[in-house]
Amino acid sequence: MPYATARQDPPGVRPAALSPLEHDARITATRTQKIVLGMLGALLALAVAAAAFGWTGGLLALLALITALYLADLAFCAWLVTGTMWRDRAHRPPVPLLELPRWPTFTVLCPMYRETAVLPQLIDAMEALDYPKESLQVLLLLEEDDTESVTAIRGMRLPSTFEVVVVPESRPKTKPKACNHGLLLARGEYVVIFDAEDVPEPDQLKKAAVAFATSPAKVACLQAPLNFYNPRQNVLTRLFTAEYSLWFDLMLRGLQRMDGPIPLGGTSNHFRTEVLRGLGGWDPYNVTEDADLGIRLYRQGFRTGMLDSTTYEEANPEIRNWIRQRSRWIKGYLQTLLVHTRGGWVSDRHFPTFLLVVGGKAIVNYINPLMWALTITYFVFRGTIGDEIEALFPAPVFYAAVVTLLFGNLLFVYTFLLGSARRGNHDLIKYGLLAPFYWLLMSVAALKALGQLVFKPHYWEKTEHGLHLGKGGAA
Repeated sequence: MPYATARQDPPGVRPAALSPLEHDARITATRTQKIVLGMLGALLALAVAAAAFGWTGGLLALLALITALYLADLAFCAWLVTGTMWRDRAHRPPVPLLELPRWPTFTVLCPMYRETAVLPQLIDAMEALDYPKESLQVLLLLEEDDTESVTAIRGMRLPSTFEVVVVPESRPKTKPKACNHGLLLARGEYVVIFDAEDVPEPDQLKKAAVAFATSPAKVACLQAPLNFYNPRQNVLTRLFTAEYSLWFDLMLRGLQRMDGPIPLGGTSNHFRTEVLRGLGGWDPYNVTEDADLGIRLYRQGFRTGMLDSTTYEEANPEIRNWIRQRSRWIKGYLQTLLVHTRGGWVSDRHFPTFLLVVGGKAIVNYINPLMWALTITYFVFRGTIGDEIEALFPAPVFYAAVVTLLFGNLLFVYTFLLGSARRGNHDLIKYGLLAPFYWLLMSVAALKALGQLVFKPHYWEKTEHGLHLGKGGAA
């Protein structure tokens, strides 16, 4: 598989070759990784068994390690968020959008599967894009077995900029596979993905074209922040909105500020087509192909910038549907973690950043319930087993654990509040206090993700869209 380099190599940027094994999530874990994971599992089981017979050294070491990881994540997130907030404190007047002498051709990929509920909304949103029609190509990517959508679209009078592409039936049946098919047909100098329920701000393509024209060649991708057009539908959508506001408006901008790897969102990624093709497109076996591609871009010497334009989509308002969506995201982050920890870039200064952002974001969902259960058990049954639990926390570990329990949880709730405030959703701020219940839902989704990673690693969990309309479709 060929790999691209930037049109001109910036100083100090030399893309390194990656092997297909490192690139592909087709193999969930290599033999070496399975051995390492098996050894870690055996050590954990041994530590628990030993503790049952009175030797707590293993559990003590494990809890000390977990506490250290929590502290590292706490410090890292605080630095990212506060740094972004401090940088954005000063009021900056809006900058007039530049007019380019020639608007480059843009290809818009719209992958969809059983999306008839939101299809009219998608057509309207793409027609509303303020971009020269002669320089615009919109590809509607449909699956061959989705006869309902194919029939519905072929019965519509579409603008001349639209092309209907039926993706042949093949495995794996994933969104990145459909996008790779569309990439083969793309005529644009730049390519962007919009999901079926997306409503981007009309000037987003122009902003992206100007940003690419005025950025160094190594900036190969621009990520537009995502947010929701139904944030107040119920409590779940309010919390989801707070999370997205924190992630896209504060965390990812912080990663850009530190020149680190940025795991992309699933939509509104704008690419230099030449670079994207050189990278081989998306990994069709990774169910968060966006996050994986963001890391691959970084490893090849390219960078991702944050675009000053928002794409609005549907906040999932139904718990079971939300868990299906979130379990796929967590499974994909675990896939990405496995793919990029068998590659040999541990010497890179941002490898720890990758571990915290991608690995930490997924793995913390498994640790949180255990630590919560341990804390609750201590206070409820302190009279009977309190001494045994206290023995697991010598003074240095105890005080560090107290910091993470009190200040850590307060900080993460506070950042939820900041995300809403940053977007001007002041009426949503109070719902950030419910963040711990939201994290518990994440842990439920994480357990489902782990099972699927083992038994159905490439299965694309369907998410129903259009629920804000009172009807739905699957994507």
